[in-house]
Amino acid sequence: MGIKKKQPADNLFTASLENRLTLVYGQEEMCLGFLVDLFNQVRPRKLKRMPGAEVRLQKLIMQLQENPLLLNNLHVAIATVLAHTDFVPALTDSGMLLSRGFVQEFSSRLSHKLLPALPKENEFTYIINRIFYLPTDYLWVEAIDRNAWKMFFELLNITVDQQSVALQQQITKALTILSYKVANLSMEPEVARLLPEELQQQNPFIRQNHIIHQLNTKEEHRIPEEYGLAGVGDLNRLLEECIQVAQYIREQQAVRGASLALSYMTLVMTYCLERMKMLAEILDNSKNLNTDRLVDVLRLEVRYEKRKNSIRELFSQSFGYIAYQIAEHKSTKGDKYITTTRTQYYKMIASAMWGGLIVCLIVLFKNLLGKLHFLPVWSGVAYSVNYSLGFVAIEETGSTLATKQPAFTASAVAGSLDTRRNEQPNLYNLAVTVARVVRSQFASFFGNLIVVFPVTYGIAWIFDLCFGHPLAEGAAAMKLLNDQHPWKSLSLLYAANTGVFLFISGLIAGFIQNKIQYSRVAERLQMHPGMRRTMAADRLAKLAHYIEHHAGSLTGNIILGFFLGMSGIIVKLFGIPFDIRHITISAGNVAIGAYGIGIQHLHWRFLLEVIAGVLAIGFVNFMVSFSLAFIVAVKSRGIQLKDYPEFIRILWRYFKKYPLDFIRPRKGGGANIA
Repeated sequence: MGIKKKQPADNLFTASLENRLTLVYGQEEMCLGFLVDLFNQVRPRKLKRMPGAEVRLQKLIMQLQENPLLLNNLHVAIATVLAHTDFVPALTDSGMLLSRGFVQEFSSRLSHKLLPALPKENEFTYIINRIFYLPTDYLWVEAIDRNAWKMFFELLNITVDQQSVALQQQITKALTILSYKVANLSMEPEVARLLPEELQQQNPFIRQNHIIHQLNTKEEHRIPEEYGLAGVGDLNRLLEECIQVAQYIREQQAVRGASLALSYMTLVMTYCLERMKMLAEILDNSKNLNTDRLVDVLRLEVRYEKRKNSIRELFSQSFGYIAYQIAEHKSTKGDKYITTTRTQYYKMIASAMWGGLIVCLIVLFKNLLGKLHFLPVWSGVAYSVNYSLGFVAIEETGSTLATKQPAFTASAVAGSLDTRRNEQPNLYNLAVTVARVVRSQFASFFGNLIVVFPVTYGIAWIFDLCFGHPLAEGAAAMKLLNDQHPWKSLSLLYAANTGVFLFISGLIAGFIQNKIQYSRVAERLQMHPGMRRTMAADRLAKLAHYIEHHAGSLTGNIILGFFLGMSGIIVKLFGIPFDIRHITISAGNVAIGAYGIGIQHLHWRFLLEVIAGVLAIGFVNFMVSFSLAFIVAVKSRGIQLKDYPEFIRILWRYFKKYPLDFIRPRKGGGANIA
């Protein structure tokens, strides 16, 4: 839908600037061409020069102030182009998700991406696409400061008098269409069941429709002093209430779980309400258009038209809230892994030490299973069951496995961004939370490793005493050591694989927990007729409670066990160098290998390199799983960290001021979160 760039001789803006062109009202194509040329003066030549767009707009404003003919031509061009323009599709459809569902929206975008929809020349969206014809135009339009755009619109001095009924009719019509969408969605069973009980009879989404109906009635009876403007104050207040209720419904999803359909409907409702609020506020009690809202309309319409067929954005919007709910379920669990006080810190170490004891048994049975000559698939299944039982045992005993933390704590860290300072995420809170997570991770690593290495070494010694030969000896023992070496093996790459598996298992755990709460599994179990006949009420209640609160983590642990157990057979089946390295398992393997070779026979430098490899494996495990989980949690909140580069400086200053906060808590708990 682009136009060819005109040669300088044909440039209508230049001709106006040189007082060689006077536009006449009614010359639609010439007026539209003038607007295209005018905004070409603002558009930066390269995306890298985005700040230049604001400088160019400031220059254009000065030219308009100094050249009356240029300003008059702009007034004529806008009046001509907008005289017979249909705004309703732009106000009700542009940038709006389809009410009929995600699949239909996806197929619509896909078909329009392959073959764009036929434009209608009388619609406002056609004008937007003619003027802003490049796919990236929304970037520089948004990059220009709001005040610069306000100066531009104030120059235009657009007014609405009592005779401009066409614009008011279109705004009222757009409000009516959006109002019915909101009212219909609010009556969907999935949405209605989440409404507060006191609003079940006085549904604000229905009441706003009544007010819109009153505005339409005034229009039909042509009440001049009230036409289009009266009732807007009441409508604004009710729309604000509707937005708050929509937010309440979103918060209820955190408690009761979310689904794609419910998430999508909530998203559509929120979009409609925000658009209605914007339309209701475009006209104030004076005859001047609200320039702040005009800036919003321009920015939103350009962005929506340039991104309307983006499939990536659709997935981001639709799945983002489900990701938020999944992340929140992980965040709730992650809070227990973040230490604030010294008491919590030492409890974390003790819990990790108990977890280390269970890991010793996992390592022992893994090495014993390795001596059984199963087929590759059955070998993988045996390893998987061993890992799964161990991880479930750690979960059920309340112990801690260091690398299980990051996928959960990342969501809690991202949750610290929910607190605001001057309407922006509180980055100092984020820095404090990062310090707490780092020291908590240090405590759990320390607790695990201080037990795993010596106890596994002791188990290897007892095994040798009982059976007359080590668990691993010779080449097998040396392989256990070499497999953890940081540069003589692919251990760090395999550690990254483990980090991905830790992240995915955490995601699955959050998904299952969300699904159980959304589907009200606990209540349904307690009402199941067969189970009520065969189980005592108190036992059934305990079972339902256990499933409601632990099924997600139980599933995640089993999935993680199978991820780790089955990964080793990929090499045997396909010959692909693919495996896993987990810090605690690696530490146990080093202990068994060192005993099999004999520590006295190992060169001290080689042993230090292997130990460094184990620590590096732990670091990679942590960084990969934490980073992936943090990205999901942050994106699900609609926050782009690249927009806050100052965070690194804040974190660095905090580290320089309180370096020990990253290792252990200060007395009294240290820095508080605002």
